[in-house]
Amino acid sequence: MDLRSLQLFRHLATTLHFGKTATMQHVSPSTLSRAVQRIEEQLGSQLFIRDNRSVMLTKEGHKFLLYAEQQLEQFDLLRQSLSESKKQLSGSLSIYCSVTASYTYLPPLLENFRQAHPNIDINLDTGDAADGIEQLKNQRIDLAIAAHPDDLPSSLYFQTIASVPLGIIIPTINCAVKKALQTTTVDWSKIPIILPEHGVARKRFEQWFRLHHLGKPQVYAQVAGQEALVSMVALGFGIGLSPIVVVDNSPVKDRITLLAKTSIEPFNLGLCCFKKRREDPIVAAFLGMAPALVV
Repeated sequence: MDLRSLQLFRHLATTLHFGKTATMQHVSPSTLSRAVQRIEEQLGSQLFIRDNRSVMLTKEGHKFLLYAEQQLEQFDLLRQSLSESKKQLSGSLSIYCSVTASYTYLPPLLENFRQAHPNIDINLDTGDAADGIEQLKNQRIDLAIAAHPDDLPSSLYFQTIASVPLGIIIPTINCAVKKALQTTTVDWSKIPIILPEHGVARKRFEQWFRLHHLGKPQVYAQVAGQEALVSMVALGFGIGLSPIVVVDNSPVKDRITLLAKTSIEPFNLGLCCFKKRREDPIVAAFLGMAPALVV
């Protein structure tokens, strides 16, 4: 039973006039009659009482009219839904992340997103990953790829995309720091430390240092961005804590190594935005490119 037959039947049930329905539906009276006859044969019931002067719906005809209206309504809703799903989103999306995240975690997300939504402009800003939450709170961006802080504001939504391991990195070049670490008993109070200005990585290092009762750390420098921290360690200025992914992608990775036998809790990296922005079609579409990771 095709949709066209249902449409013809519904119209005829409204006009109760074969000539009017045939004209308004752009079919011949004989075509209309055959369509009604096919439905009656399929149902095994008479739907209309016809004579030379009038057309009336039978009891079975009234029941079938309800069915026809429901089927046609469901088809219209489906067609509308499919039509809306094909509409291309347009606009812009501003994203903040670290330099390392821009060529490790972001590319696969952007590749899928651009294929699905080619009319959306992406505005990318890079900097210290520890500043991502602050960038959001100041409403300078729509989304951030950031580390999950210990005190995530209740107004923010966080969707984990990776668990990022951390390690204490030390220089491999001949320098005072390397020699100090090679002694039988390391005096940690005299080892220069390179620290991030703020953020999860700094807190993890401070926890590790206190846990091992290493005395008061000698902070040589505080830098913005893990990439700068790795470079300073490679140059022999001190040791520091870094995400392994930053080390693996650093151009100076051959000049650093990991301090053996250190166990440091990894942090969760994810997409972060205001909870209220999750209803925005563009933001929601980007979040949909990265299903939440259970860690």
